[in-house]
Amino acid sequence: MRVAAIQMCSGVSVTDNVAQAERLIRAAVADGATCVATPEMTHLLQRSPKRLFATITTEDKDVGLKRFRALADELNIHILIGSLAVLGENDKAMNRSFLIGPSGDILARYDKIHLFDVTLSRAETYKESNVYNGGTQAVTAMVNDAKLGLSICYDVRFAALYRAYGQAGAQVITVPAAFTVPTGQAHWETMLRARAIETGSFIIAPAQGGNHEDGRSTWGHSMIIGPWGDVRAVIDNDAPGYICADIDLDDVSDARRKVPAWQHEPDFGVNNL
Repeated sequence: MRVAAIQMCSGVSVTDNVAQAERLIRAAVADGATCVATPEMTHLLQRSPKRLFATITTEDKDVGLKRFRALADELNIHILIGSLAVLGENDKAMNRSFLIGPSGDILARYDKIHLFDVTLSRAETYKESNVYNGGTQAVTAMVNDAKLGLSICYDVRFAALYRAYGQAGAQVITVPAAFTVPTGQAHWETMLRARAIETGSFIIAPAQGGNHEDGRSTWGHSMIIGPWGDVRAVIDNDAPGYICADIDLDDVSDARRKVPAWQHEPDFGVNNL
């Protein structure tokens, strides 16, 4: 299976962002990809809660989701929309991934479990839980013969989620993201490779990159990583583009046979001294 990771610089116009994503998806398909993954917040990157809620809708009315479903049907491919902001419950939004099949059907949904509540500096603070409801359920789905585990951005810091996917038989794990520049520069590649090594899985990590209209800057450097932790493809900057790599599930079996670490999970007793 040939997969692609799309890198974008999404702005505040849903129409423009969907058009940008479509151009890059079509380019990746022309390069042979049959499964394409886009970044977190594909069709809207908007830090202002007021403007966010003035723009987003419920998923059944979302024009971007409708377009991506039609595109998957037209191109006869799987599309993993890394995430869209959609209206949820309790006056909050959901940060939701959608796996769309070749007929345009939604095969799986995943709501970001771990919300980005951090203080990076006096000038850069994020509190996603003020705006979004967190998900509660890990999700796997099939793309042809490959079992995918779905995650989003900040999830990558929580190894237990990825270990659970490995134990559930996921061979490919998606990590769409909009990493900040300081955290991306320091941690992005290291954590992605660690999650691949720990689980013996392919990691597909499409990212936002560049300076966005809402004032945010993101790291970019989208990656596809093999189950041995080897980088199969990378965009070594923050500019929009795409990368492709061929996935052979035998590589997963080989890595897990050599180092079946996810099976070796003792019940640690903690001695509180």
